[in-house]
Amino acid sequence: MKHLRLISIFICMGILFLGFSTKYFEVDAELTNTASASKTGKDPLTIELESFSQEHHIPAVDAKVDRVWKAIPGYNGLEVDIEASHKIMKANGKMDKSKVVYKETSPAVHLEDLGPHPIFKGNPDKPMVAFLINVAWGNEFIPEILDVLKENKTKVSFFFDGSWVRNNPDLAKMIFKDGHEIGNHAYSHPDLQRKSEVETSEELKRTNDIISKTLGIESPKWFGPPSGSFNQQTVEVASQLGMHTVLWTVDTVDWKKPATSVMVNRVVTQVENGSMILMHPTKPVAEGIGAMITQITEQGYRLGTVSELMSEKRVIIKKDGPVPPLSQ
Repeated sequence: MKHLRLISIFICMGILFLGFSTKYFEVDAELTNTASASKTGKDPLTIELESFSQEHHIPAVDAKVDRVWKAIPGYNGLEVDIEASHKIMKANGKMDKSKVVYKETSPAVHLEDLGPHPIFKGNPDKPMVAFLINVAWGNEFIPEILDVLKENKTKVSFFFDGSWVRNNPDLAKMIFKDGHEIGNHAYSHPDLQRKSEVETSEELKRTNDIISKTLGIESPKWFGPPSGSFNQQTVEVASQLGMHTVLWTVDTVDWKKPATSVMVNRVVTQVENGSMILMHPTKPVAEGIGAMITQITEQGYRLGTVSELMSEKRVIIKKDGPVPPLSQ
């Protein structure tokens, strides 16, 4: 019994010491912050916010020319907005992580700084994917594809063949009216590797002119070479006309008429940050685009246009459940 009493006494003393120590260290931390504040002229809350900012800073990623993927856009960084956070917390003067305000920081090098290079994908740090739909035929499947995109609140980038726009102005207007991005796909689906600079320029200019006239918009920002046929001359001509040349990361190969489930599975298993997925208005795409949207968002990616993918703006991803499209 005597031993049990001694043990109880020691336990009580330990608990008291622990409580005292914890309180001591809390007070010591406050004194340290106060001392730092007196030296720097900053209040303790500002010092805490600055320390928190250093621990949670995400640096911006510069645009670059990759050996394999060519031009890669930059991606904004993230840091604590100390002034805005301080204004929210100054009422009680205490640090509250749930009230921290963040702001994006811009890269030092931008896509426009790289010069004329083809683009195959977005920034690999950006959890986002874009659909590229090249249109030169397949009119019968366009309404169904548009219905699925509307139902899923998803915006994509359509690349128009100029002669197709001339012959199908109402369909072109329908696509544009639904809020999708419009790109240039040359005028007559040429093999641009075999075209001269003058011929290439004429193909792209005629397409921009018919798109602008039909839809009442400025010239497209993005150019998609027909059949992926291009060379450096093609890229430079597009650049002179104010357009970036974009290709793709993942190909549906829908023109080969694969089984829809096979096509969907092949695409969604290849998707990664920054992927651009090429497709056409075909039966497999009309049947499978809804499944692709669902499965890609369930993997944690946002879907959007080429402009949204190439933007340096950060994408915030939910931790639970499917990710809504960026255009929602």
